[in-house]
Amino acid sequence: MLEDYSNNYDVKCKLDTCKTYPIITDSERGEMFCGGCGIVLVQNISDTSNEGNGYGQEDFLKLSRTGPATSLTMYDRGLSSVIGANKDSSGNTLSNKTKYDFKRLRTWDQRSKSRSTVSLSKAFTILNGMKTKLGIPDSVVENAAYIYRKISNAKLTRGRTMASLVSASLYAACRENNIPRTLDDIAIAGNTERRILSRDLRTIIKKLGLNLNQYDTSSFISKISNNMNLKEKTKRDAFDILKRCEIKEITAGKHPVAQAAASLYISCIINNEKISQKKFAEASGVSDVTIRNRVVLIKKTLKIME
Repeated sequence: MLEDYSNNYDVKCKLDTCKTYPIITDSERGEMFCGGCGIVLVQNISDTSNEGNGYGQEDFLKLSRTGPATSLTMYDRGLSSVIGANKDSSGNTLSNKTKYDFKRLRTWDQRSKSRSTVSLSKAFTILNGMKTKLGIPDSVVENAAYIYRKISNAKLTRGRTMASLVSASLYAACRENNIPRTLDDIAIAGNTERRILSRDLRTIIKKLGLNLNQYDTSSFISKISNNMNLKEKTKRDAFDILKRCEIKEITAGKHPVAQAAASLYISCIINNEKISQKKFAEASGVSDVTIRNRVVLIKKTLKIME
């Protein structure tokens, strides 16, 4: 909402041509700017939108929500009522009759939950387990929970396993946030087949209109080199080889993990680290034939070790 609060602040535009224009206040952004040229004159102004309702800033802080923070990874987003322990507000034990009444309330509260609520609870239990196995940041898990909620609302769960859809949601969230996790990593953590995971991923991308970014190949170089305990110089040389490949435009359309493994393999040869292509294939989850083909292409294009 744009209003004129210039009387509360002694600010004027320095341009002579703007003297006839008013000073405009954007209360949502907390800025004051000139109505003529648009230059910002004051930033982070105090919010006066709640001054006329009898509550000050301290009162609003007191009235703010308490308890655990809300999260999309909770089936109820942390907003449901919780029937606590068998004690009153003073900490005294309840009578046997009151205990029985509260036990019945808990039972009916559990039974009254809808089928979709129970389904979300099971799905997010699987998601939290995969988060622990793969070391996924909380922000990425929140994004995965949001994608799964969209899948549930679009009624795409019929005929598909819950584990596969949760895994597909987590992989899509990793792609959107550039967290280097392969389909094989997600499939193993989610205890699902890679073929089914790939199929369901294509389905949700098409139905939900997701636009997944391509992985940054350099992130896989760091991941593979750390898992194989390679030297730091080997890693830096692999980054240099990858950069030269990008300049020569031979990385487009290639598997990012295979490209990273091939760059590391060539770098190991240059730095006299004797590691076979089969070990790189096991560490990266890509076949040694694919790595060999990428190595041949890189050597031929960059004219390395001729």
